[in-house]
Amino acid sequence: MRHENLHENGIAAASPGQRLRERIATPGTTPLIGVHDMYSASIAAEHYDGMFVSGFGFAASYYGLPDIGFIAWPDMVAFVERLRGAFPRHHLLVDIDDGYVDPEVACHVVRRLERIGASGVILEDQKRPRRCGHADGKQVLPLDEYLEKLDQVLATRTDLVVVARTDATEEDDILRRAAALAATDADVVLVDGVRSEDWIRRIRRVVGDKPLLFNQIAGGKSPRLSLSELGDLGVDVAIYSTPCLFAAHRAMDEALAGLKVADGRLPAPVGQSREIGVRESTELLERNIARPKALEEVGV
Repeated sequence: MRHENLHENGIAAASPGQRLRERIATPGTTPLIGVHDMYSASIAAEHYDGMFVSGFGFAASYYGLPDIGFIAWPDMVAFVERLRGAFPRHHLLVDIDDGYVDPEVACHVVRRLERIGASGVILEDQKRPRRCGHADGKQVLPLDEYLEKLDQVLATRTDLVVVARTDATEEDDILRRAAALAATDADVVLVDGVRSEDWIRRIRRVVGDKPLLFNQIAGGKSPRLSLSELGDLGVDVAIYSTPCLFAAHRAMDEALAGLKVADGRLPAPVGQSREIGVRESTELLERNIARPKALEEVGV
Protein backbone atom coordinates (compact mmCIF):
# COMPACT_ATOMS: atom_id res chain seq x y z
CA MET A 1 0.00 0.00 0.00
CA ARG A 2 1.48 3.34 -1.05
CA HIS A 3 1.88 6.13 1.47
CA GLU A 4 -0.54 8.78 0.19
CA ASN A 5 -2.49 11.70 1.55
CA LEU A 6 -5.72 12.98 0.02
CA HIS A 7 -6.63 16.56 -0.73
CA GLU A 8 -10.20 17.62 -0.09
CA ASN A 9 -10.96 17.06 -3.78
CA GLY A 10 -9.94 13.41 -3.44
CA ILE A 11 -6.76 13.65 -5.52
CA ALA A 12 -3.85 11.73 -4.00
CA ALA A 13 -1.01 13.95 -2.77
CA ALA A 14 2.57 12.80 -3.19
CA SER A 15 4.12 11.22 -0.11
CA PRO A 16 7.20 12.82 1.49
CA GLY A 17 9.34 10.09 -0.07
CA GLN A 18 7.90 10.68 -3.52
CA ARG A 19 8.44 14.43 -3.23
CA LEU A 20 12.09 13.98 -2.21
CA ARG A 21 12.64 11.45 -4.99
CA GLU A 22 11.23 13.92 -7.51
CA ARG A 23 13.40 16.72 -6.11
CA ILE A 24 16.53 14.59 -6.44
CA ALA A 25 15.63 13.82 -10.06
CA THR A 26 15.65 17.52 -11.01
CA PRO A 27 18.82 18.93 -12.63
CA GLY A 28 21.63 20.02 -10.32
CA THR A 29 22.58 19.03 -6.79
CA THR A 30 19.87 19.03 -4.11
CA PRO A 31 21.14 20.52 -0.80
CA LEU A 32 19.87 19.19 2.54
CA ILE A 33 20.92 21.19 5.59
CA GLY A 34 21.90 19.43 8.79
CA VAL A 35 19.79 20.40 11.81
CA HIS A 36 20.42 19.36 15.41
CA ASP A 37 17.40 20.76 17.28
CA MET A 38 14.13 22.57 16.64
CA TYR A 39 15.72 26.00 16.80
CA SER A 40 18.36 25.25 14.19
CA ALA A 41 15.64 23.69 12.03
CA SER A 42 13.55 26.85 12.38
CA ILE A 43 16.43 28.92 11.00
CA ALA A 44 17.32 26.41 8.27
CA ALA A 45 13.69 26.37 7.11
CA GLU A 46 13.96 30.09 6.31
CA HIS A 47 16.68 29.39 3.74
CA TYR A 48 16.27 25.86 2.35
CA ASP A 49 13.43 23.45 1.56
CA GLY A 50 15.27 20.35 2.73
CA MET A 51 16.82 19.23 6.02
CA PHE A 52 19.18 16.45 7.02
CA VAL A 53 18.67 15.05 10.50
CA SER A 54 22.33 14.50 11.30
CA GLY A 55 23.40 11.81 13.74
CA PHE A 56 26.50 13.87 14.58
CA GLY A 57 24.40 16.93 15.42
CA PHE A 58 21.71 15.02 17.30
CA ALA A 59 24.21 13.13 19.46
CA ALA A 60 25.93 16.43 20.27
CA SER A 61 22.82 18.46 21.04
CA TYR A 62 20.58 15.86 22.68
CA TYR A 63 23.16 13.89 24.68
CA GLY A 64 26.26 16.08 24.66
CA LEU A 65 28.20 13.07 23.38
CA PRO A 66 30.26 12.27 20.27
CA ASP A 67 28.77 10.44 17.30
CA ILE A 68 29.96 6.94 18.22
CA GLY A 69 26.71 5.05 18.70
CA PHE A 70 24.95 6.59 21.70
CA ILE A 71 21.70 7.50 19.89
CA ALA A 72 18.61 5.61 21.03
CA TRP A 73 16.12 5.20 18.18
CA PRO A 74 13.02 6.38 20.15
CA ASP A 75 14.77 9.71 20.77
CA MET A 76 15.51 10.13 17.06
CA VAL A 77 11.95 9.18 16.05
CA ALA A 78 10.50 11.67 18.56
CA PHE A 79 12.73 14.43 17.17
CA VAL A 80 11.68 13.71 13.58
CA GLU A 81 8.04 13.73 14.65
CA ARG A 82 8.46 17.22 16.12
CA LEU A 83 10.24 18.37 12.96
CA ARG A 84 7.48 17.09 10.70
CA GLY A 85 4.85 18.77 12.85
CA ALA A 86 6.51 22.17 12.46
CA PHE A 87 7.73 21.75 8.87
CA PRO A 88 5.03 19.79 7.02
CA ARG A 89 6.40 20.40 3.51
CA HIS A 90 10.17 20.32 4.00
CA HIS A 91 12.19 17.31 2.89
CA LEU A 92 13.48 15.38 5.93
CA LEU A 93 16.31 12.91 5.33
CA VAL A 94 17.16 11.04 8.56
CA ASP A 95 20.47 9.46 9.53
CA ILE A 96 19.68 6.12 11.21
CA ASP A 97 23.35 5.08 11.47
CA ASP A 98 23.58 1.27 11.21
CA GLY A 99 19.84 0.85 11.84
CA TYR A 100 20.59 0.65 15.57
CA VAL A 101 22.45 -2.64 15.08
CA ASP A 102 19.81 -5.28 14.28
CA PRO A 103 17.90 -5.62 10.99
CA GLU A 104 14.65 -6.07 12.94
CA VAL A 105 15.19 -2.79 14.78
CA ALA A 106 16.18 -1.04 11.54
CA CYS A 107 12.94 -2.16 9.88
CA HIS A 108 10.85 -1.11 12.88
CA VAL A 109 12.46 2.35 12.89
CA VAL A 110 11.90 2.72 9.15
CA ARG A 111 8.21 1.87 9.56
CA ARG A 112 7.88 4.39 12.39
CA LEU A 113 9.69 7.13 10.48
CA GLU A 114 7.65 6.61 7.35
CA ARG A 115 4.42 6.67 9.38
CA ILE A 116 5.27 10.09 10.86
CA GLY A 117 6.25 11.56 7.51
CA ALA A 118 10.03 11.31 7.14
CA SER A 119 11.18 11.66 3.53
CA GLY A 120 14.08 9.24 3.65
CA VAL A 121 16.76 7.48 5.67
CA ILE A 122 20.47 6.76 5.39
CA LEU A 123 21.60 3.26 6.39
CA GLU A 124 25.34 2.64 6.77
CA ASP A 125 27.48 -0.51 6.71
CA GLN A 126 29.60 0.26 9.79
CA LYS A 127 30.42 -2.21 12.56
CA ARG A 128 30.12 -1.29 16.22
CA PRO A 129 31.70 0.63 17.80
CA ARG A 130 30.76 3.04 15.02
CA ARG A 131 32.45 6.35 14.22
CA CYS A 132 31.61 9.63 12.52
CA GLY A 133 31.94 9.04 8.79
CA HIS A 134 34.94 11.39 8.60
CA ALA A 135 36.79 9.94 11.60
CA ASP A 136 39.64 7.43 11.59
CA GLY A 137 39.22 3.87 12.80
CA LYS A 138 36.01 2.96 10.96
CA GLN A 139 35.24 -0.72 10.42
CA VAL A 140 32.63 -2.11 8.06
CA LEU A 141 30.39 -5.16 8.15
CA PRO A 142 30.95 -7.98 5.66
CA LEU A 143 29.23 -6.83 2.48
CA ASP A 144 26.76 -9.73 2.41
CA GLU A 145 25.68 -8.97 5.98
CA TYR A 146 25.05 -5.33 5.18
CA LEU A 147 23.21 -6.13 1.96
CA GLU A 148 20.90 -8.49 3.84
CA LYS A 149 20.03 -5.71 6.31
CA LEU A 150 19.58 -3.23 3.47
CA ASP A 151 17.29 -5.63 1.58
CA GLN A 152 15.10 -6.03 4.65
CA VAL A 153 14.82 -2.25 5.02
CA LEU A 154 13.99 -1.88 1.33
CA ALA A 155 11.29 -4.53 1.63
CA THR A 156 9.83 -2.73 4.66
CA ARG A 157 9.53 0.80 3.23
CA THR A 158 6.75 1.86 0.91
CA ASP A 159 7.74 5.24 -0.62
CA LEU A 160 10.49 6.27 1.80
CA VAL A 161 13.76 7.18 0.06
CA VAL A 162 16.57 4.86 1.18
CA VAL A 163 20.19 5.96 0.89
CA ALA A 164 22.67 3.07 1.01
CA ARG A 165 25.92 4.24 2.61
CA THR A 166 29.32 2.65 2.76
CA ASP A 167 32.12 3.72 5.09
CA ALA A 168 34.75 1.58 3.40
CA THR A 169 38.24 3.10 3.40
CA GLU A 170 40.29 0.67 1.28
CA GLU A 171 40.35 1.76 -2.35
CA ASP A 172 39.29 -1.53 -3.93
CA ASP A 173 36.62 -2.06 -1.29
CA ILE A 174 35.17 1.42 -1.82
CA LEU A 175 34.51 0.75 -5.51
CA ARG A 176 33.35 -2.83 -4.92
CA ARG A 177 30.82 -1.76 -2.30
CA ALA A 178 29.65 1.30 -4.24
CA ALA A 179 28.90 -0.90 -7.24
CA ALA A 180 27.09 -3.45 -5.06
CA LEU A 181 24.96 -0.75 -3.41
CA ALA A 182 24.07 0.71 -6.79
CA ALA A 183 22.85 -2.71 -7.92
CA THR A 184 20.22 -2.81 -5.14
CA ASP A 185 16.82 -1.11 -5.05
CA ALA A 186 18.22 1.67 -2.86
CA ASP A 187 17.35 5.10 -4.26
CA VAL A 188 20.71 6.78 -3.65
CA VAL A 189 24.32 5.75 -2.92
CA LEU A 190 26.61 7.51 -0.42
CA VAL A 191 30.32 6.82 -0.01
CA ASP A 192 31.30 8.76 3.10
CA GLY A 193 34.68 10.40 3.61
CA VAL A 194 35.49 10.77 -0.11
CA ARG A 195 38.91 12.44 -0.23
CA SER A 196 39.11 14.06 -3.66
CA GLU A 197 37.25 15.15 -6.78
CA ASP A 198 38.95 12.34 -8.66
CA TRP A 199 37.42 9.84 -6.26
CA ILE A 200 33.98 11.36 -6.75
CA ARG A 201 34.41 10.79 -10.49
CA ARG A 202 35.52 7.20 -9.96
CA ILE A 203 32.56 6.47 -7.70
CA ARG A 204 30.21 8.20 -10.14
CA ARG A 205 31.37 5.83 -12.88
CA VAL A 206 30.84 2.63 -10.88
CA VAL A 207 27.35 3.56 -9.61
CA GLY A 208 26.10 4.17 -13.15
CA ASP A 209 22.76 5.97 -13.31
CA LYS A 210 22.02 5.62 -9.59
CA PRO A 211 21.76 9.01 -7.80
CA LEU A 212 24.87 9.87 -5.79
CA LEU A 213 25.03 11.70 -2.44
CA PHE A 214 28.02 13.66 -1.10
CA ASN A 215 28.53 14.54 2.58
CA GLN A 216 29.93 18.01 3.29
CA ILE A 217 31.30 18.50 6.81
CA ALA A 218 33.66 21.23 7.99
CA GLY A 219 36.98 19.78 9.10
CA GLY A 220 36.17 16.45 7.43
CA LYS A 221 38.15 14.42 4.95
CA SER A 222 36.29 15.55 1.82
CA PRO A 223 37.03 18.65 -0.29
CA ARG A 224 34.84 21.73 0.15
CA LEU A 225 32.89 22.08 -3.09
CA SER A 226 30.10 24.34 -4.30
CA LEU A 227 26.77 22.98 -5.50
CA SER A 228 27.75 23.96 -9.05
CA GLU A 229 31.01 22.02 -8.77
CA LEU A 230 29.20 19.01 -7.32
CA GLY A 231 26.66 19.17 -10.13
CA ASP A 232 29.46 19.11 -12.69
CA LEU A 233 30.86 16.00 -10.95
CA GLY A 234 27.51 14.22 -11.24
CA VAL A 235 26.49 14.48 -7.60
CA ASP A 236 22.71 14.53 -7.14
CA VAL A 237 22.39 15.30 -3.40
CA ALA A 238 24.63 17.12 -0.92
CA ILE A 239 24.07 16.84 2.82
CA TYR A 240 25.56 19.56 5.01
CA SER A 241 25.82 17.74 8.31
CA THR A 242 26.93 20.39 10.75
CA PRO A 243 26.88 24.06 9.56
CA CYS A 244 24.20 25.02 12.09
CA LEU A 245 25.88 23.15 14.96
CA PHE A 246 29.36 24.54 14.32
CA ALA A 247 28.06 28.07 13.72
CA ALA A 248 26.15 27.91 17.01
CA HIS A 249 29.28 26.63 18.78
CA ARG A 250 31.37 29.56 17.57
CA ALA A 251 28.68 32.20 18.12
CA MET A 252 27.86 31.03 21.65
CA ASP A 253 31.53 30.80 22.59
CA GLU A 254 32.22 34.33 21.31
CA ALA A 255 29.06 35.76 22.91
CA LEU A 256 29.82 34.31 26.33
CA ALA A 257 33.49 35.30 26.18
CA GLY A 258 32.36 38.86 25.37
CA LEU A 259 29.83 38.81 28.20
CA LYS A 260 32.55 37.79 30.63
CA VAL A 261 34.86 40.59 29.46
CA ALA A 262 31.98 43.11 29.76
CA ASP A 263 31.33 42.08 33.36
CA GLY A 264 27.94 40.65 32.42
CA ARG A 265 26.60 43.66 30.48
CA LEU A 266 24.74 42.67 27.32
CA PRO A 267 26.23 44.29 24.20
CA ALA A 268 24.44 47.18 22.50
CA PRO A 269 23.64 46.87 18.76
CA VAL A 270 26.49 48.11 16.58
CA GLY A 271 25.74 50.09 13.40
CA GLN A 272 23.51 48.12 11.03
CA SER A 273 24.11 44.78 12.75
CA ARG A 274 21.08 42.51 12.93
CA GLU A 275 20.59 41.92 16.61
CA ILE A 276 18.70 38.82 17.67
CA GLY A 277 16.49 39.50 20.66
CA VAL A 278 13.22 38.34 22.17
CA ARG A 279 11.11 39.77 19.34
CA GLU A 280 13.14 38.26 16.51
CA SER A 281 13.33 34.87 18.21
CA THR A 282 9.61 34.79 18.99
CA GLU A 283 8.69 35.76 15.41
CA LEU A 284 10.84 32.92 14.09
CA LEU A 285 9.20 30.37 16.37
CA GLU A 286 5.67 31.63 15.74
CA ARG A 287 6.11 30.63 12.10
CA ASN A 288 6.33 27.01 13.29
CA ILE A 289 2.71 27.36 14.43
CA ALA A 290 1.49 29.31 11.40
CA ARG A 291 3.03 27.01 8.76
CA PRO A 292 1.13 23.80 9.67
CA LYS A 293 -2.11 25.76 10.28
CA ALA A 294 -1.91 27.34 6.83
CA LEU A 295 -1.61 23.92 5.17
CA GLU A 296 -4.52 22.57 7.22
CA GLU A 297 -6.69 25.46 6.04
CA VAL A 298 -6.06 24.60 2.38
CA GLY A 299 -6.61 20.89 2.99
CA VAL A 300 -3.02 19.68 2.55
